[in-house]
Parts: sequence; structure tokens; C-alpha cells
Amino acid sequence: MGHFVGQVAGFAGVTVRTLHHYDEIGLLTPSGRSGAGHRRYSDADLDRLQRILFYRELGFPLDEVAALLDDPDADPQAQLRRQYELLSARIDRLQKMAAAVRNAMEARKMGIDLTPEEKFEVFGDHDPEAYADEVQERWGGTDAYAESQRKAASYTKEDWLRIRQAYDDWMRRLVAVIEAGQEPESEAAMDLAEEHRQQICEFHYGCSYDMQTNLADMFVADERYRRNLDKDKEGLAAFLKEAIYANAVRRA
Repeated sequence: MGHFVGQVAGFAGVTVRTLHHYDEIGLLTPSGRSGAGHRRYSDADLDRLQRILFYRELGFPLDEVAALLDDPDADPQAQLRRQYELLSARIDRLQKMAAAVRNAMEARKMGIDLTPEEKFEVFGDHDPEAYADEVQERWGGTDAYAESQRKAASYTKEDWLRIRQAYDDWMRRLVAVIEAGQEPESEAAMDLAEEHRQQICEFHYGCSYDMQTNLADMFVADERYRRNLDKDKEGLAAFLKEAIYANAVRRA
């Protein structure tokens, strides 16, 4: 009996109008008609429709599809194999595009618009997005968070490298102060605490002394932050906290 046009449209995920058009241009003429003159599609018609849709998915125009399918010298098996190869190549491209979009979505969480290679060059093994969801949950409604997002979204790889270089230079000088045996209340330590605050203001968001002391508490209380700071020098997180507090008292 064959399949009605509405059934075929449902099978193939196309519109009835599309099937009518294919019939009108001779691309897919149903093999039969009902007593009332309605189109009836055979299994062979469905096979041809499948190959049409494969070529359409690959971007072939309808006239080229017709020429390929109606070539008397064409081997149907070879055509299917070629379609498989083309579709596989397209799937691979789309998967790469999807991965790139996914990376961009993840990067936007922290406003960091870098490729994975660039992020590794700037941040090394540290993942700047590891705590993106937590940061957004804790501070997402604050002006500081909004300002940080705006600034981060505008930075290029060169900007991030400059920021990282400034931080690394500051960290080297802080380690040197500790290794020289100076106290957190020393002028050198307090000056570095002030520089730490000013770097936050310049590169990320306006950081008051109260806000910086809150950060200092977190540097010690949160194991993740303490471990990250102490990898440069054992006890550095605690030293920095005391220097930040001393600097806040000095500035007051």
C-alpha cells in the first residue's frame, strides 16, 4: 500500500510541503497513488529520500543531488560510502566547533576569553575558572564582582601576561622579605601589602582596606587559598594576612 505523504514527513523530519516540492521538480516522485490520487511512497522511495537528505545536510543544492542520484553509472554503495565519509568529516568539524563554543562558555564565567593553550601559557597549572561558580554564588550580586567581570572580559592574552608578571614580581619580593627575617609589621612588608591591594584595584576591582582584610582572613581560613600561597613559601599566607592587617592600621 505504501506510505502516505504525512507519514513520510514524520519519518524524515521534513514538511509535507518539502515532499510536494521534491515531487514537483522530479527529485522524489512517489511510486504510487491511492484511489483518491494521494501520493504513496514505497520503501525504495524512502531510501532515495534518505540519500537526498544526506546530501542536503552536506550542503549540496537540489540540482546536484538530482544529478548524483540519477547518474546511471553511479554505484549506490559507493555513493553511500562517500556520504558516510563526508558526514563523518562534518561531524568531526562540528564536534570541534562545539568544543570551542563550550570553552568560550566556560571562559565567560570568569570573563577570560582565551584559548586553552593561551590560558596554560598565562596561568600554568592553575585553573582560574575552578571556583567560578562558587565566586558567582558568593559575590555575584556585588559591584566588585560586576567590575571584575567587565575588566576581565576586556583583557587580551598580553594583558593577562602583564598582570601575571606584576603578580610574580610582587610575590618574589614578598618571599625575599620573609626570608630576610623581617616582621609582617615592617615597612617593607606593609608596603607590599599595600601594593597587593593596589594591584587588585588596578586589575580587578576597587578593593578597600576592609575588603582586603576580609580577603586576608580567607587566605588563611580557606585551605585552598592557603595552600596556593604557601607553595611559594611556607607560612606566606599567614605572613601576608598579618601584613595586610598592619597596613590597614597604618593607613587608618
